[in-house]
Amino acid sequence: MVVAGPGGGAAGAGGGGVSITPANMKRLAIQVITGRWFMVFASFLIMAAAGATYMFSLYSGDIKYALGYDQTTLNLLSFFKDLGANVGILSGLINEITPPWVVLVLGAVLNFFGYFMIWLAVTKKIARPQVWHMCLYICVGANSQSFANTGSLVTCVKNFPESRGVVLGILKGYVGLSGAIITQLYRAFYGDDTKSLILFIGWLPAAISFAFLRTIRILKVIRQPNELKVFYNFLYISLALAGFLMMIIIVEKQADFTRSEYGVSAAIVMFLLFFPLVIVVIEEFKLRKSKQMALNNPSVEIITEKPSQEVHSRSSNLEQTVSVAAAPEEVSSGSTSSSKEPSCWTTCFSPPDRGEDYTILQALFSLDMLILFLATICGVGGTLTAIDNLGQIGGSLGYPKKSISTFVSLVSIWNYLGRVASGFVSEIFLAKYKFPRPLMLTIILLLSCIGHLLIAFNVPGGLYVASIIIGFCFGAQWPLVFAIISELFGLKYYSTLYNFGGAASPLGSYLLNVRVAGHLYDKEAKRQMAASRITRKKGGDLTCIGVECFKLSFIIITAATLFGAFISLILVLRTKKFYKSDIYKKFREAAAKSADEVEMDTKTEQYGNRK
Repeated sequence: MVVAGPGGGAAGAGGGGVSITPANMKRLAIQVITGRWFMVFASFLIMAAAGATYMFSLYSGDIKYALGYDQTTLNLLSFFKDLGANVGILSGLINEITPPWVVLVLGAVLNFFGYFMIWLAVTKKIARPQVWHMCLYICVGANSQSFANTGSLVTCVKNFPESRGVVLGILKGYVGLSGAIITQLYRAFYGDDTKSLILFIGWLPAAISFAFLRTIRILKVIRQPNELKVFYNFLYISLALAGFLMMIIIVEKQADFTRSEYGVSAAIVMFLLFFPLVIVVIEEFKLRKSKQMALNNPSVEIITEKPSQEVHSRSSNLEQTVSVAAAPEEVSSGSTSSSKEPSCWTTCFSPPDRGEDYTILQALFSLDMLILFLATICGVGGTLTAIDNLGQIGGSLGYPKKSISTFVSLVSIWNYLGRVASGFVSEIFLAKYKFPRPLMLTIILLLSCIGHLLIAFNVPGGLYVASIIIGFCFGAQWPLVFAIISELFGLKYYSTLYNFGGAASPLGSYLLNVRVAGHLYDKEAKRQMAASRITRKKGGDLTCIGVECFKLSFIIITAATLFGAFISLILVLRTKKFYKSDIYKKFREAAAKSADEVEMDTKTEQYGNRK
């Protein structure tokens, strides 16, 4: 073992600090662009433009009137939108065998094609398409959201496994804010032309994905001591963004904005979107400075010979622990290494312990997954029905068109707050009190019932409160569902299992939106037309007025959500013991091993520089 002497190594300026030179600035810039935190920042921007599906109620009226659809047909389009947005099995499987940039490219192409074709149809630049054509276009365009989620969000979860609740919360939060963000930007560019909004949500997400293709990638997991603090800094910036958007919504409700005033608000939104880049640069500078100080520290011992028995033993133990945690299905070395690995079909009903890496089939055939899937169908299906029909609900209850735009923005902001709150709060409660995430999901489902009942019985001004409650509950469900999946079934096949969990949304939307809300709305609209002795013209839309249009629908949705809450309680009981254990232990051990390897590399580099 060789120990560096007191005078070994050239000390940096300021006792080992990083001197400000062009060469150092260039190296810092490269470190920033290739670092983990810049990847998180890029994911924020991708997510901030990936929530176009939540803006359907803003442009659904243009589709309905331009193409002469009734409410059932419009809700059928809404179902295919949700189907495309949430059935991401294909993107998950592609992500298992390709790097994330491939997934992002495919998503960008699908996004532009789908929404561009819808824009051409609504502006009548092409012949009136068949209904199935429009269903295909909106399904393809919305499916790009699952590619963006898989490419960036899943990658971030794998890069920060011990902070997965926080990562899911803040990234899903930006998706929730995207509706309000895009609304401010499009009004600055296009005014109140909602047809141009369709084109805008076609090219903007695609452009952002192409800009960060090489940034989003799987990196070696090395947990920083201040990792959670950095995410809190990101959270504070996103809260400032949400607060500004909320303020703008209130001001817009009181006064009419000019195009230039919308331009100012959009500029502030852009500033807040890019402000996390300051945090990224600061953190990378700290990392570079600490590494430089370690290299220039003359008192550090440098290992040049065979490591001591103690170090060797600790490293071996870590390797064994990590190999078991990361790949429990692998056959151990020795006599069993030559035996044939069993088929996934023969092991699909013999899953490992909760928290270990399930195969895809083991997870899909798991009773835990079935329970979670049913609860998500009921919970997300009901809240999504309310969100997709906000325009028609507001119109039937006599709210002005300007208020409907306010509802959409309220849902977007509280959708964000729900995602962030459930991600951060559930992570804190889990760490401090071993509070199980499935129980928090049950609480959220019960809370959403209040919003549904406010719509059903048309409480005066209740749609504003309902927009807040439903937006919050819809947003809060997703980080919980995706975190539960990652915790119960492992991260090895998370790309696919993540998208399978999302598939509950379109199924719930079809049952509660198309078969219940759309059908009962059209039934009441036809009854009103018959009572008024009005004959519907061929190709004309169906419009319903009054509380009865959605009353029975949301009573049924409330009952379905209560059933989902009861189902989720079963999952709480089944996983109670698991959540009382240390579920992140194996990830801490893996991160410790990576830190040891980096420390060894740093010491070796230091020794080489001084030699």
